[in-house]
Amino acid sequence: MNVSTAYISASTNRYSGASDVTYEGTVIFGSSNLIGLWDVSDDDEGISKMIPGHDGVVTCIRVMNSQSFASADDKGEWTSFANFTAHKQAISALCVTDEYLVTGSSDATVKLWKLPQDDSVVQIFQTISLSGRYPLSLACARLPQSNSLVLAIGGTDRNIQLWTRSETMFVQAAVLGGHEDWIRGLSFSSPEADGPLVLASGSQDATIRLWNIEVYKKGAKSQASESLSDDLLDAFEESLGDFGDTEEGGRQISLKRHILSVKSKQENTDGINSSLFSVTFDALLVGHEAGITSISWRASNANSPTPTLLSTSVDSSLILWSTATVNTESKDRTSSIWINRQRFGDIGGQRLGGFVGGVWRPDGDEVLAWGWSGGWRRWRCESHATDDDEVWEEAGAIGGHRGSVKSVDWSPSGTFLISSGIDQTTRIHGAVPRTDKPATWYELARPQMHGYDLLGTVFLEELKFASIADEKVLRIFEAPLRFMELMETLHVSQFSENERNRPMGASVPPLYLSNKADEDEVTIAAPEMRRPFDGELASVTLWPEVEKIFGHGYESITLATSNSGRYIASSCKASSPEHAVVRIYDTTTWQPVGEPLAGHSLTVTQIAFSPDDQLILTVSRDRSWRLYQRAEEGYRFLVHESKPHGRIIWDCAWAPEGDIFATASRDKTVKIWGKNDGDNWSCVSTLKTEESATAVHFTAFDSQQKRYLAVGLENGKISIYSSVKSDTSWTSKMAITSDFGHVSQINRLRWRPGTGEQFREIASCSEDGTLKILIVQIV
Repeated sequence: MNVSTAYISASTNRYSGASDVTYEGTVIFGSSNLIGLWDVSDDDEGISKMIPGHDGVVTCIRVMNSQSFASADDKGEWTSFANFTAHKQAISALCVTDEYLVTGSSDATVKLWKLPQDDSVVQIFQTISLSGRYPLSLACARLPQSNSLVLAIGGTDRNIQLWTRSETMFVQAAVLGGHEDWIRGLSFSSPEADGPLVLASGSQDATIRLWNIEVYKKGAKSQASESLSDDLLDAFEESLGDFGDTEEGGRQISLKRHILSVKSKQENTDGINSSLFSVTFDALLVGHEAGITSISWRASNANSPTPTLLSTSVDSSLILWSTATVNTESKDRTSSIWINRQRFGDIGGQRLGGFVGGVWRPDGDEVLAWGWSGGWRRWRCESHATDDDEVWEEAGAIGGHRGSVKSVDWSPSGTFLISSGIDQTTRIHGAVPRTDKPATWYELARPQMHGYDLLGTVFLEELKFASIADEKVLRIFEAPLRFMELMETLHVSQFSENERNRPMGASVPPLYLSNKADEDEVTIAAPEMRRPFDGELASVTLWPEVEKIFGHGYESITLATSNSGRYIASSCKASSPEHAVVRIYDTTTWQPVGEPLAGHSLTVTQIAFSPDDQLILTVSRDRSWRLYQRAEEGYRFLVHESKPHGRIIWDCAWAPEGDIFATASRDKTVKIWGKNDGDNWSCVSTLKTEESATAVHFTAFDSQQKRYLAVGLENGKISIYSSVKSDTSWTSKMAITSDFGHVSQINRLRWRPGTGEQFREIASCSEDGTLKILIVQIV
């Protein structure tokens, strides 16, 4: 058997340094304790791979060269070609040069590591103490017309520290003040041959400051001073005065020149073994309405030679800043000022925490940013007529649940996959056909955005599902007409005319938890429809909530639906037999069916209907399983096994033929149960696993009379077993490790219905925050 990846859904961590782009255009990003790879050169491709390696949440990633990158986590470790415990606390900032790797940590230190030129061990070069202040951003560059390095450190002291290497060690050369809040972003531009090195700093005070660093010549004015006429300075100071009575008041503007003296082993042209550089304030960029989260310079681009700075903010916007030439009162003289060239994102505030960070594609024709919820958005420059006439269009990107993904389920036809997680969202995924390539999976809708952590979702019909959250209510949703039209336009599915009598869309009124039907047209794109972008998924792809079901006394734990879609079964948290019951509801009337199914003493962890819906299997924290049989009024108790496992039973599943079922337990076993004479069921096979078994699911018999069982483990592995019809024993066929599987507990496994016998698809979700669809080749 072989395995390959069809789809990966994952979010990006809430750290401004948690992503970088390789020279070839691959986005590398941290997702929980994994590292994801996304090739943005192909608009239709998504995440290609998730790389394990960290024990903590990935906080920083920096590309070192075309062959390697460095990453750091919140446990104080960094790794590239080696793994080091660098700090006692979380690493909050990282930067790389060809000689050094620099790490900043919440232990209030910055450490410089000497990178080896061969396979020798990385050595600590220097430790810089920040006296209790935390570094939040780091940047390194070569000084103008020099090989000497300058290190910029920004953090919670609201100042920028400049450190230069003097002979052997780095020494503090200057402290740049002016910002009124923590400094979140630092970035050096790529200097022109004779031009200054520009340092950009972004702060939580919602401003960006630009600083010119250039070779100091006694008696000479800086380029910044020469370009600032009295007219511009007067206008600038007057504009700052407009903020005097507002919260923006108190801006500090200083044109003080800082002198950096850098010692070197080699003498310069004057016979002196030191060089002087000046640092002057150049510009204050005001345009964001909330704190800056990241800044980065556009790479030198023949299409756009003008220096351009990208900034992201908590106000849910990205801004591209560049210079513009303006006329002064002197007819024969012009000057340059920094202006807001382009603004992307959402207007009107700080929705969902805004943008966390942003990066440029190496060719400078795309900007990409990820938001507080972990999803990406990107914009592409479609036209380069002039800087003023650049045309930017939004393009598709990637996303996923932030935090644990609790459940997945296939629609009856296998067309759609639904998932839910503790990020309080339900998401629908589907495969969009392509003309010359295999269909590509995308997130197509976000039908439920809730106020409680979502724990389970199941399809009742192709366009209807039920969900439970960390609350007592079971909710039912139906697809709006807009979703059907989009699926037909994308050639994902086709629907009949009698299915079209439904609302156009849905919306969530303020202070409500329920999606209300909306008869008004909701425009996603015109005139040609395409897959929704992340901002649209979060706002205009909701499904109307059509029913609420009450009954449980405590928060819901699990739910299941009958194969006919007629019944829903659910359970809740329980520490006594009174609440350790399963409640059955009829989906035609939304009323209870019979009496609650009692018998367990603790929480019922999983429920499964037999293929013919005549039996209901339940498993529990009390380490027992119970079977209930269809009766005239609901279901009645049939048989139980009091202690089939030594620990909690996490999951259960029926084989599609209904002749056996499986139970998965924390005692590191999966047991297969078959029917004896009468109503008795006994264990016919026991599978021992290396870790706790947390998820199980069967396939049907194929033409070779073989069927397969997938078992998910607590360590993220997925084991595949096979059995033949004439034999009760099971054979281990393959183990899907972290290279293709997961690194944390598997919460749910579901084989896709309707796939071929040679290539079967299985959906999995995990505590590691990823959802995957894997293709298992049967050979």
